[in-house]
Amino acid sequence: MDSLVEQIERGTLWQFPGGVHPPEQKSLSNQHPIARLPLPSKIVLPLKQHIGANGQLLVNKGDKVLKGQALTKPSANWSLPIHAPTSGEVLDITPAPSAHPSALPELSIIMAPDGEDSWCELHPVADLSSLTHAQLIDILHNAGIAGMGGAGFPTYIKADSHQPIEYLIVNGVECEPYITADDLLMQTHAKEIVQGIEVMQHLLKPQRIIVGIEDNKPQAIAAMKQACEHNDAILVRAIPTKYPSGGEKQLIRVLTSKEVPSGGIPADIGVLVQNVGTLFAVSEAIYKGKPLIERVVTVTGNTIHKAQNVWALIGTEIKHLLDCQGFTPVPEQRVVMGGPMMGFTLPTVRIPVVKTTNCILAPDNQELAQPGDEKACIRCSACADACPQTLLPQQLQWFAKAKDFDKLEQYNLFDCIECGACSYVCPSEIPLVQYYRVAKAEIREQKLDQIKAERAKERFEARKERLERDQQERQNRHKRSSAKAVKPDAEKAKVADALERVKQKQGDKSAVQAAIERAKAKKAADGSIEPDNSEVAQERAKRKEQARLYKEQKQSAQDTEQTADDKKDAVAAAIARAKAKKAAQQAEKATPDEQPNTDDAKPEPRKAAVAAAIARAKAKKAAQQAEETPSDTAAEPAQAQTDEQSDPRKAAVAAAIARAKAKKAAQQAEETPSDTTAEPTQVQTDEQSDPRKAAVAAAIARAKAKKAAKQAEERPSDTAAEPAQAQTDEQSDPRKAAVAAAIARAKAKKAAQQAEETPSDTAAEPAQVQTDEQSDPRKAAVAAAIARAKAKKAAKQEEENAQDADSTAAPAEQPKPADNNDTSENAPLTPEQKRQAAIKAAVAKAKAKKQAKEQEGNDPS
Repeated sequence: MDSLVEQIERGTLWQFPGGVHPPEQKSLSNQHPIARLPLPSKIVLPLKQHIGANGQLLVNKGDKVLKGQALTKPSANWSLPIHAPTSGEVLDITPAPSAHPSALPELSIIMAPDGEDSWCELHPVADLSSLTHAQLIDILHNAGIAGMGGAGFPTYIKADSHQPIEYLIVNGVECEPYITADDLLMQTHAKEIVQGIEVMQHLLKPQRIIVGIEDNKPQAIAAMKQACEHNDAILVRAIPTKYPSGGEKQLIRVLTSKEVPSGGIPADIGVLVQNVGTLFAVSEAIYKGKPLIERVVTVTGNTIHKAQNVWALIGTEIKHLLDCQGFTPVPEQRVVMGGPMMGFTLPTVRIPVVKTTNCILAPDNQELAQPGDEKACIRCSACADACPQTLLPQQLQWFAKAKDFDKLEQYNLFDCIECGACSYVCPSEIPLVQYYRVAKAEIREQKLDQIKAERAKERFEARKERLERDQQERQNRHKRSSAKAVKPDAEKAKVADALERVKQKQGDKSAVQAAIERAKAKKAADGSIEPDNSEVAQERAKRKEQARLYKEQKQSAQDTEQTADDKKDAVAAAIARAKAKKAAQQAEKATPDEQPNTDDAKPEPRKAAVAAAIARAKAKKAAQQAEETPSDTAAEPAQAQTDEQSDPRKAAVAAAIARAKAKKAAQQAEETPSDTTAEPTQVQTDEQSDPRKAAVAAAIARAKAKKAAKQAEERPSDTAAEPAQAQTDEQSDPRKAAVAAAIARAKAKKAAQQAEETPSDTAAEPAQVQTDEQSDPRKAAVAAAIARAKAKKAAKQEEENAQDADSTAAPAEQPKPADNNDTSENAPLTPEQKRQAAIKAAVAKAKAKKQAKEQEGNDPS
């Protein structure tokens, strides 16, 4: 297989993707030779006509200048000078409209030609070999040559490439419609173009030089081949006519099959491209010493009477070119700088010709119609098919409208060459290229702002470091000066010894005494004699003793607090044990209450027997609870006695609290009957309707009344006896006071719990008994007997409890005896007794409800 060089030498060509074939319209201007225009009345020279920074001004207002004289000098990288296109006077240096779609003002030099067209001194080069590489680069730099194909890239930067160049490509394609400037330049100045090629060959040393020209320019192809006959390294190739084959990346692909990477430049793949107009300017600068002050411009369009190419001085206003070529404007006339594909409409014709201007197009309304209103994208993909860079124009337009700059860069916006092929084929007439240009400008502005911000941050950090360094140096100087000011201890000692010797000499002391004192001073200096510090030692011992006493007091206070916490924990444990035992008893009591309801299906005598057994079990349970009450709390007094022996004051406080609790429980028990007057009337009304119900209700009521009354009497009597006894014991012995306080607390809590249980344990029975009695009179009789037995048993238990309380405590108040009028339960009841029983039952229920509500309100949980 042939190598790439062999294929190129054989004339092999490749294709690039996309592209369009718009009407050429080149015959309007390529039928006449290049014309010379008269001098304009005013020349406007913008300082910036290329990619890069402005030059530094060398002239002032009112200065006289000669043709070819430098008006600025390079001041930074990628900076090019501008030169006077003719001799004349500098009228002003002021901002003027720029050659840009926005026509934003740029600093410009305004000149008035004097008509003499006098040249300054020129320095042509006869032999290239007599100059070094750097000298040739300086000549190109000072000549102000920039890329004249439209980009405006400084030529001296390309000529001084630090990368090896394998192929030098000369761009003579000129693919855009209407433009014929390069075509006529190659036809008439092929020899000078080849001289410029040889200068670049001398600087870059490429392996091959390829001149690419579209096959629709046969005269230019012939002229270039004839001019290159003496140089075998130059190859002239005719390529197919297709737009935009004149693009740098597309021409490289057609002639070498190489592809420039995304975001890269041709030099990255060893290729460099130069326009034929740029190479002509290189030849003029080297062999004639002329700077870039004029160029060939195509003036064409249907409104131009004499369309042709002209030599236009840099800085000539567009109006002067149009007037010289017979411009006849039409309504809504447009003037385009550049071709119809990549050019832009000028806002005014007072804009000057710059180094990158290659065409002035003045079409009529039929020749280049006004674009219509932008319509919605129909997603036809014609733009993607026509893109020579294989981009996605539709998505790029969406991102540009949304100002999503990250996505634009991700989709390679800067690979777009702005050829306009996508806009040309768009059926919705969307100006895609305009969106891309605006987005590119915004991204560049954003990056410049970021660069400025980073530089400002660097300056701030450098300033901060400098200030910190200066401050550190000042501190170090201060330390050094302080160290010099402070004399060493050895020097101080020497000075003190000298003063002491002088004093000893001046005194009236004897020689022996002086010797003794000197010996003492010497021993003191050596450290052999210790100073008398007895007073200091005594003070230190006193402070140590005070600290020891303070520490002991603090430790004793901590021990006391720990003991109090231990006592509280012991009491809380005893209370918790009592609560647990009481909960177990309540669970045991709940079981027999529910059993009578399960035997309704049995015969009536059996039900009576079962009910009697239940009643006996309940009575026995009540007796056991009365016996267990002291035993449950027996552990607490012992524990409390053990805890309170260590601190009498704590015991006294606990006793006072216990007395207050007992007094409060007694008051609650006394206040209970005050709210129980509302229910007897209703109960009496219900009992009058049925004698059997009245009998059963009377029995239940008597039992409840006796139990509630005795509990109410028992609580005040028990709690009343305890405070007196506790007070007497506390006066005699603090330990007994502590024990009494613990017992009182346990009894108060026990009484409250019993008050809660009383209504809950007995609430279910009357309803069940009443229901049973309604269904059967015999059940009512059995229930009455059970109730009488319960009442009798409860009465006996209460009497026994009262006797035990009388024997164990000295009562401060005589307890009220229980009501024994109804002890004979088997005697028949009179109507008066039934009524009293009903009243007592209602009172008992009200008391139970009241106690339950009060207990729930006082319960801290």
